[in-house]
Amino acid sequence: MSETVRFEDVLERYGKLVYPNKGVSMMPLLRQGKDLMVIERKGAEPCRKYDAVLFKRPAVSGPDAYVLHRILRVNGDGSYWIVGDNCCTGDTVREEQILGVLTAVVRGGKKTVPVTAPAYRAYVSLWCDYYPIRFAVIRARQFGGRCYHRLKKLIRS
Repeated sequence: MSETVRFEDVLERYGKLVYPNKGVSMMPLLRQGKDLMVIERKGAEPCRKYDAVLFKRPAVSGPDAYVLHRILRVNGDGSYWIVGDNCCTGDTVREEQILGVLTAVVRGGKKTVPVTAPAYRAYVSLWCDYYPIRFAVIRARQFGGRCYHRLKKLIRS
């Protein structure tokens, strides 16, 4: 019988977690099944805007979910407003919910890109500073997809 591995236990014991990306909320940065996340245990210092943080989202039903999303705003009360790079809506997360911070991405199992790399920093700046435009593009893409599928259904019937 195997036990479920808790990310917080791995981070506490080793200080680092290297894990394959699951899900699409952090695309285009993280590609499901192709990229690895390198996450280090959160230190004593507060997180900063644009940090990609791992937190545990309490589930309404079923198990809690581990989520890696990016801080887009530090709120006045010290909490954070975080959003996935491929998402339109966000969560408010308290400091004590954050387990770790993304420190690098291993692209395709070959190239390690630290969050300090100029290309990563440029991506984050462009992708996050233009959140309202990204929000509109994602919404338009979702709407277009729904229209396409409805039209396809109508043509088939």
